[in-house]
Amino acid sequence: MAKDKIQYVCSACGYDSPKWIGKCPACGEWNTFVEQRVGGKAVYDKRLQFSSTAGPKTSPVRMSTIATSEEPRINLQDGELNRVLGGGLVPGSLTLLGGEPGIGKSTLILQTALHLKDKTVLYVSGEESARQIKLRADRITNEESGVLVVCEAMIENVFKHIETASPDIVVIDSIQTMATQELESAPGSVSQIRECAAMLLKFAKESNTPVIIIGHITKDGSIAGPKILEHMVDTVLQFEGDQHYMYRIVRAIKNRFGSTAELGIYEMRQTGLRPVTNPSELLLSDVNNSEGLSGIAIASAIEGVRPLLIETQALVSSAAYGTPQRSATGFDLRRLNMLLAVLEKRVGFKLMQKDVYLNIAGGIRVTDTAIDLSVIAAVLSSNVDTGIDRDVCMTGEVGLSGEIRPVSRILQRIAEAEKLGFSTILIPHANMTGLDASKYNIRIVPVRKVEEALRELFG
Repeated sequence: MAKDKIQYVCSACGYDSPKWIGKCPACGEWNTFVEQRVGGKAVYDKRLQFSSTAGPKTSPVRMSTIATSEEPRINLQDGELNRVLGGGLVPGSLTLLGGEPGIGKSTLILQTALHLKDKTVLYVSGEESARQIKLRADRITNEESGVLVVCEAMIENVFKHIETASPDIVVIDSIQTMATQELESAPGSVSQIRECAAMLLKFAKESNTPVIIIGHITKDGSIAGPKILEHMVDTVLQFEGDQHYMYRIVRAIKNRFGSTAELGIYEMRQTGLRPVTNPSELLLSDVNNSEGLSGIAIASAIEGVRPLLIETQALVSSAAYGTPQRSATGFDLRRLNMLLAVLEKRVGFKLMQKDVYLNIAGGIRVTDTAIDLSVIAAVLSSNVDTGIDRDVCMTGEVGLSGEIRPVSRILQRIAEAEKLGFSTILIPHANMTGLDASKYNIRIVPVRKVEEALRELFG
């Protein structure tokens, strides 16, 4: 039997080295090499028998001859989660849910399993005891549930429980606590995570049973373990949100069965996570009380296919220590610096010696560039200490020359603003092509440049 040896593997790209290296020569990342023990026998020998005499079990076929059928998805009884997954859970898929500690990953999956009355769910926990899971389940619902709970960290024993229970859905909480007897390294190491994920993937594809695994993330926000883990799974969901706010957001980073532009919003409560079907009303709950306040502008944004009206808050003050500070919460700081440069170069407002702080209300992070116009409006409103009419919202991407560029799905943005009672909406002039403004009960103001929008808002 061959001797065990030590090797170092990059957790970012999987590059291996016989000794520790500070910077990975393959991907260029620093301090990503972790130690792992390599046994004398290969782990995959029992599954992949490579032999020159043994023939392949499969043969190539023409794509036109492959029979396909529209397989129904599993309804998770959660409209937000179904939307992010692309319509439901696909049988035989492997889904990874990652997020910060305490953000509510286990709560989201457990309450989803409790609501599936017609499905048998096996909940495998390597972190908590069965009593702790029961206490959380009692807090979420008082109804009887058929969820099977097993506390096990050895993956071979997990498959024995799966064979006995024959569940419709398997939940692994979490992949970092699972380990296989084939490896001597500790649970959570690169080799253990890779091996356990490979075994779960093989089981999901062969048995057509969907598997949901929960993953931890590192301090820089990436999912802990090798990057190959995200390549192996079918869907990667990111569960995010500020723990000081009540809102949580589920984003699809990777989805082989649907769009990655979808977004699910939840409200954290004592009884679990409540899906938010109309987040605009919650995000704008205090707008009526902010009349006359400066530095507040309402943006009509799109996340996925759903429109959101978001409150943009800005504070501009004189630099106290000589060097101006720039800070943004929920918005790209580099884009904020670009918009401030546009204000100074194209509009003529001097902000070089001013501190600028920007915040997207509600603790959510917005990636839609259509909120550029509201960011500029909020910054200027705070700078001149003049409030914007609370019945006015706006949408538009700002270019480097100060022009207002067109945005997508303008009809949905206008309809959402009209539904929430806004009287005026500022839109890019290019979006007026083919738009019949007489169909709406909201005044539509087209603008070509930033100066026109500011003139409309401040006179």
